[in-house]
Amino acid sequence: MIGDSFPLIASRCHQTGDPVHLLSYFSPETDQEFTSAGLEPGHMGYFAGRAAPLGRASSAVVAAAFYNFNPALIARHLPRAWDLASPERVTEARLTAVDRALRRVLGDEVVASPDVAEAAGLARAAAGACRPEGRPLYAAHAELPWPREPHMVLWHALTLLREHRGDGHIAALVGHGVGAIAALVTDTATGKSLFNAKQAREHRDWSEQDWDAEVRALTASGVLDSSGRLTEAGTRLRAEIEDATDAAAAPPYRCLGLERAERLIALCKPLRDAVIASGELPQNDTAVESTHG
Repeated sequence: MIGDSFPLIASRCHQTGDPVHLLSYFSPETDQEFTSAGLEPGHMGYFAGRAAPLGRASSAVVAAAFYNFNPALIARHLPRAWDLASPERVTEARLTAVDRALRRVLGDEVVASPDVAEAAGLARAAAGACRPEGRPLYAAHAELPWPREPHMVLWHALTLLREHRGDGHIAALVGHGVGAIAALVTDTATGKSLFNAKQAREHRDWSEQDWDAEVRALTASGVLDSSGRLTEAGTRLRAEIEDATDAAAAPPYRCLGLERAERLIALCKPLRDAVIASGELPQNDTAVESTHG
């Protein structure tokens, strides 16, 4: 759409709101609550916590939905996790962890503030305009009941918007022929990723051999240069993927309207800054633009 500003708004809302959602993966409360529920420490909580709305999903289904993790890593934890804690119990533990983490990082005064309540209303309105077609993770999370307290409404709404965007991003990657490891390699090569290349490879559990083979393939195809940086063609490829992702993520914000979307961004900025200042998210010094945009 010519002159459409909402793809950019979608990108800005994601950059501003996503750190609030990401706290649910990296806070100590998350591991505490998941292990109290019966899960094993580490990756199991992440896979089970994010996949729980899908029900007792198999490792293959979760690997397809999450896209860029080594399927063998997921298979070490799922479906075994469901024998340790039901998806319903895992979801309950996740919400308890988020509540505790947000109260600790933001403080009770901010959590109970009118600004958080206003942000929650705006984010919920945007999330309510999302469509489920072709977006399995969003659709699964959208079936969960809404929390009652405003800070949890805000977190849930940001989660829905994130999964809606993520499903669209995977569609863009598939449409551009970019597979799981290639998605990670090219993303880290932009210098704007949450992770650097080593962190991404290790967190997604790909071997050095797997990673290096993909780097060679991307170099041979002209996406990377001999030093591992994106070529002009590689930069264009990543831009096309991000543009397609932003365009697919735009409809909820178009329904929200420009003024209310800008207000949501403004309200989320101090929350984002507090989460980043906590030091609990992965630190990639080259990713300042992506994190603080």
